[in-house]
Amino acid sequence: MATKHEQILQYIDDLPIGEKISVRQIAKALNVSEGTAYRAIKDAENKGYVSTIERVGTIRIERKKKENIEKLTYAEVVNIVDGQVLGGRAGLHKTLNKFVIGAMKLEAMMRYTGADNLLIVGNRTKAHEYALNAGAAVLVTGGFDTEEHVKKLADELELPIISSSYDTFTVATMINRAIYDQLIKKEIVLVEDILTPIEDTAFLKTTDTLDKWYELNGETLHSRFPVVDQNMKVQGMLTSKDVMGISRETPIEKIMTKNPMTVGGKTSVASSAHMMVWEGIEVLPVVNDSNKLEGIISRQDVLKALQMIQRQPQVGETIDDIVTNQLVLTRGKTKNDDVFRCEVTPQMTNHLGTISYGVFTTIVTEAANGILRGYKKGDLVVENMTIYFIKPVQIDSLLEIYPKVLEVGRKFGKVDVEVFNEGVLVGKAMMMCQLIDRH
Repeated sequence: MATKHEQILQYIDDLPIGEKISVRQIAKALNVSEGTAYRAIKDAENKGYVSTIERVGTIRIERKKKENIEKLTYAEVVNIVDGQVLGGRAGLHKTLNKFVIGAMKLEAMMRYTGADNLLIVGNRTKAHEYALNAGAAVLVTGGFDTEEHVKKLADELELPIISSSYDTFTVATMINRAIYDQLIKKEIVLVEDILTPIEDTAFLKTTDTLDKWYELNGETLHSRFPVVDQNMKVQGMLTSKDVMGISRETPIEKIMTKNPMTVGGKTSVASSAHMMVWEGIEVLPVVNDSNKLEGIISRQDVLKALQMIQRQPQVGETIDDIVTNQLVLTRGKTKNDDVFRCEVTPQMTNHLGTISYGVFTTIVTEAANGILRGYKKGDLVVENMTIYFIKPVQIDSLLEIYPKVLEVGRKFGKVDVEVFNEGVLVGKAMMMCQLIDRH
């Protein structure tokens, strides 16, 4: 039996694209409290099929596929630019393919403007009208309005006409930034991208006996299975260790490992790898918000995904990428003589013009990562770090980073890192790292 929350989410999901949603309407339609309706709407917004726009309301939007994440809906544009919808509200759920900046003569502008575009332009009423007739939405910059007949046309064609108080350059920068942020998110592989779905997952029920474990073991050649109750909620895990020397008639509920570790679909693969390595787990059940089984991920799935991430081209540079690109390695006679050099660029400083604490942390982490790779292929996850930030480092300084491996085992490494500027010790770090093997 689905919970009230799940029923509301399903109800919202079944609404037509572009439909307006309100807390009161949902509370009345499903006979639930307004608080319950509000929580479900917020959850639907987080899941990406509802959008709330100031001065417009909450509307059902198209759920975007991950590969198309760089495409925005007009509703999202309204939020990004703090816009006001002048007309064409019914088309807010539509997706735009590209945006055109109208800083040219009308004829030239129209050559570049087509269906599913967004024309960013000032108070040029003719351009607004022509763009709508060409199938494009319009974003009017500088806080300007447009004429009534243009608003009517926007309503008829269901193409939004949006007004923003920002200038054209700022608006274009804001939209670009939003797309860029989403491209970075696209690179982060989540559990939902790699899980074995529920229809392909072998699982046991609390009411089964151990005989069922042997049956599944023979069919799949696997030895680890999640255990669920009659509502498909995960109650435990059963592995080959649990069944040794136990009678086949024994109820599974009595021998399973209760309250197992689980992950959600939105958990990152890197975080799952951390859990699996640290806890020595081979299989993790994947559950939804109600703890219902949605599938499983295995250590092999996680390692394959980590290898895929490493081979992917970068589509959006994170701050870590910018810092890492500055590091240059000079090989020494032994691994412990390796030196990393790094120039402190303007982006790496704080408001005082000295290196930021976060950047310093990234530098020492990457240096430790670099030296540990010489001992063991794979990735590291920092388990514990102590930083002694001794002296401020000015902009344009050249840092020399000396990482020294104190101890390295099968699953962990201990590294001491010293950072010098012109021969003076400016910082020091001691790190304990987990090693995630990729074999």
